[in-house]
Amino acid sequence: MMIVRKKEFETLYLDEQPGLLRRAARRLGAGSVAADLVQDVFLRLWERRSEPLDDEAAYLGRSVKNAITDHIRAEKTRAEYVANILPEQYAVQVPTPLDIIEPRDEMRRMDDIIRGLPERTRHIFLLNRVHGCKYCEIAEVLSISRSAVEKHVARAMMACRGIRE
Repeated sequence: MMIVRKKEFETLYLDEQPGLLRRAARRLGAGSVAADLVQDVFLRLWERRSEPLDDEAAYLGRSVKNAITDHIRAEKTRAEYVANILPEQYAVQVPTPLDIIEPRDEMRRMDDIIRGLPERTRHIFLLNRVHGCKYCEIAEVLSISRSAVEKHVARAMMACRGIRE
């Protein structure tokens, strides 16, 4: 039989839904989950209404049984996943004093290195790295070659890299 009209589908729903809902609720225990599963099965049947079925009631029964099995498996998988989460995986990591102090010390060392650079190198480096000026812009403003700017920035970078090693 093939459900074509809305009225036939409504009749099937009214006849079959209460029994399917009771069966699902017995297995799952939760009425709302059971109602959702049964509703989804009817929705899939409605979407397939143009395909011929021998017995809609049997199709609905099998589909609800399969939906219940799938739901139970999914819940078991979720429960196993949650059970295997360690407290440190969901707890916010509190920074240790070392985590706080190390970056501050590194910034102080970096500041000391930059202050220790020759004035022109420091100026070019800060224009490039802090203020975002391009090499060609710096070269034009300072009336030097682009190559000279590159060399100053390279010297400053080499000095700064020494702190990270």
